[in-house]
Amino acid sequence: MKKFLAIALCALMVLAAVACTSTPATTETNTETKFKAGFICLHDENSTYDLNFINAAKAACEKLGIDYVLKVNVPEGQECYEVAADMADSGCSIVFADSFGHEDYMIQAAKKYPNVQFCHSTGTKAHTEGLANYHNAFASIYEGRYLAGIAAGMKLNEMIEAGQFTAEEAKIGYVGAFTYAEVVSGYTSFFLGARSVCPTATMDVTFTGSWYDETAEKEGAQKLIDGGCKLISQHADSMGAPTACENAGVPDVSYNGSTISVAPNTYIISSRINWEPYYEYAITACMNGQAIDTDWTGTIATGSVQLTDLNTNVAAAGTQEAIDTAKAALEAGTLHVFDTANFTVGGETLSSYLADVDSDDAFTPETEVISNGYFHESEFRSAPYFDLTIDGINLLDTAF
Repeated sequence: MKKFLAIALCALMVLAAVACTSTPATTETNTETKFKAGFICLHDENSTYDLNFINAAKAACEKLGIDYVLKVNVPEGQECYEVAADMADSGCSIVFADSFGHEDYMIQAAKKYPNVQFCHSTGTKAHTEGLANYHNAFASIYEGRYLAGIAAGMKLNEMIEAGQFTAEEAKIGYVGAFTYAEVVSGYTSFFLGARSVCPTATMDVTFTGSWYDETAEKEGAQKLIDGGCKLISQHADSMGAPTACENAGVPDVSYNGSTISVAPNTYIISSRINWEPYYEYAITACMNGQAIDTDWTGTIATGSVQLTDLNTNVAAAGTQEAIDTAKAALEAGTLHVFDTANFTVGGETLSSYLADVDSDDAFTPETEVISNGYFHESEFRSAPYFDLTIDGINLLDTAF
């Protein structure tokens, strides 16, 4: 009997030891029971663009109580397919990628793994690929950029009134990554916002040929400042341009998040897409076996288009009130960013324009996008297709 009790006690001690040394599931490990999502990012947390996605992914997964796998610094090449395939093989039911150049490789993965959902931000091909498990998403960020442009125009007016330069010298500089429609739509909407309050404003745009190149972005901003630009904005992902502005004492409007940490004396405001609502929507649909929109477009109303807090130490007086008024008009549908009454192309007001919405290899324009007096951006697909160069904007280079 004693021998039996000793053996039983020993067995209980072994079981207790095993229980104490088991590894609990975390949000970045696989389990047999929990739903798991995968997230692919072009860069890491040092990129304001990717950090915006990373924060949204973590917040959505925490809210929904699911596991996730996050891979950063994944190039826009075959590596993206390999990472997506690995995520599918490891049990991810849904995989997201965050950069334009990831698209073809996400489509490749979607064809290989028909039982896994693949969602791609900024892409253009979901509505023509016809895959039930491949989806695009974007947001009406042109509205957020328009509102940020109002803050820029108000600052220009303040500097004009202070005698720092004349109204005719109110030139904005813009550091863009590529000449893609996404970038063109962004800088044009920003410019139209600025012009809505500072009608004499013009804008010079330079391109870096990279989404993230701190040196090139800083040099681009400095070139614009040296060329007489009084305020700088950007569609590029590093702290390069804001740092150049802080060093030169030139006001700055950022993108994808506040840059006040490096530019406390020059940063005004930033617009960004909040990806958390989309992640929550797509993951929940996947968990419930429901269809995910082929093209999903977030709005101000869905909380997908946001502005950071205004830096009132730099912004002009009355800026918040001007932004709030315009935001209300956008939400009411009484203000349209690309109202054709507010811009010309080659001196002409447009009444018709065929845009490249279906994105074939020849980039054939095939869709009429002007009606009711405005250009209907992000309505025929989620990703932007506004690719016009309007009067008042000067492109310094178009190699990218």
